[in-house]
Amino acid sequence: MTKTASSVWNECLSFIEDNIKQQAYKTWFEPIKPIKLSGEALTIQVPSKFFYEWLEEHYIKLLRVALVKQLGEDAKLIYDVRMENNYSSSNQHTVKIPSSNRNPIHSSQGVNAPLNLNKRELKNPFIIPGIQKVKVESQLNPNYNFESFVEGDSNRLGRSAGLAVANKPGGTSFNPLLIYGGVGLGKTHIAHAIGVEIKEKYPDKTVLYISSEKFTQQYIDSVKGNTRNDFIHFYQMIDVLIIDDVQFLSGKTGTQDVFFHIFNHLHQNGKQVILTSDKAPVDMQDIEQRLLSRFKWGLSAELQAPDYETRVSILQNKLYRDGVEMPDEIVEYIAKHIKSNVRELEGVLISMIAQASFNRKEFTLSLTRQIVDKFVKNTKREVSIDYIQKIVSNYFELDVATLQSKTRKRHIVQARQLAMYFAKRMTKASLASIGSQIGKRDHATVLHACKTVDNLTETDKQFRKYVDDITKKLTF
Repeated sequence: MTKTASSVWNECLSFIEDNIKQQAYKTWFEPIKPIKLSGEALTIQVPSKFFYEWLEEHYIKLLRVALVKQLGEDAKLIYDVRMENNYSSSNQHTVKIPSSNRNPIHSSQGVNAPLNLNKRELKNPFIIPGIQKVKVESQLNPNYNFESFVEGDSNRLGRSAGLAVANKPGGTSFNPLLIYGGVGLGKTHIAHAIGVEIKEKYPDKTVLYISSEKFTQQYIDSVKGNTRNDFIHFYQMIDVLIIDDVQFLSGKTGTQDVFFHIFNHLHQNGKQVILTSDKAPVDMQDIEQRLLSRFKWGLSAELQAPDYETRVSILQNKLYRDGVEMPDEIVEYIAKHIKSNVRELEGVLISMIAQASFNRKEFTLSLTRQIVDKFVKNTKREVSIDYIQKIVSNYFELDVATLQSKTRKRHIVQARQLAMYFAKRMTKASLASIGSQIGKRDHATVLHACKTVDNLTETDKQFRKYVDDITKKLTF
């Protein structure tokens, strides 16, 4: 039976529908129309540039697997993008864009393996082994680059340090470079941007981005397969190693030990290590001291929540890249009401564009309010340390000054420990910051308080009731 664009696409849809949620399938795949099949190249029509970029960012691997099943390893995907002005039905034209999944900059890179392996294959945790040449996928997302990262006071140090590292990997004092901060502030974006920039400036360097969870799983697999030394040798050959969410190595002593040896080798040989974390090194728990000390060798750069001006710039930059025009009053409204992180800002914008695109609506303040309200309600309210101290003090019928005092009376000590415990659990503040705000204590006191509360919650029914009651008051 001769394959047609429709038959190939229908088979792809059957596979895709089985692998994603129904709502996502309806939103992102049902509107697509198959246009043409030319050899191994399938052309599909999508409603907008935004739609195309969303597919490329979120579903390209799924699309690739589906197409390969139908058209073989040389399958290609071409987008026929409908370009429209102000979402009206007039002035339509289309542009053809090939899938960026085949971008040669971030495709396979060569690593020279040692020649003294006695013809034994080097085990590569990224699957593609060879005797003298090992192919390594950089795992970088080319959309996360410095051009698309908006600089502001909240992230200037991290971005500047990232650029310095990208210009001279392994040759600055920022080794390792640790980027840390709360959720959705751009840690992963900067990490990818450094890698993307290095690959463009130094194509011969082997760059590898990997999450700490995947690194841990690869290590576990190497232990099971009795290939631990091969695992270490593989990572010791990387020129630029980027590990995301390094805090997840917490408590994993075997993985920490193997990473310690890899880190030492890379550092001593002038290779660059880049790490991201949601905590500063001083606040990381259950990470070996010898590893923490190495995290502090280079530069630790904190990313903070963006201020109003930066939030406006982020929104304007995103709109410009998407080719969308939006009234200034709407941009300013979003920036005023979404304050916590960049991911939520972009989430509101994506929802706005999707609503306007699919429902043929204009951008209005009322539509903006509806969408922003949903985001604000769905976002867990972050309480302040002052508010926590006030709630805990009221619960135990104390005043805040007594809670913060030096007294060692048992019920006051417990109240103070509970305030520290909830501050750590419900705010993004560091242990040192929590301690200084609750009676000028140090971070070790806060750590001890959190452990004490955990222990008492498990062993003391009355104390567990305190925790439950205060939790309800803080989250109501």
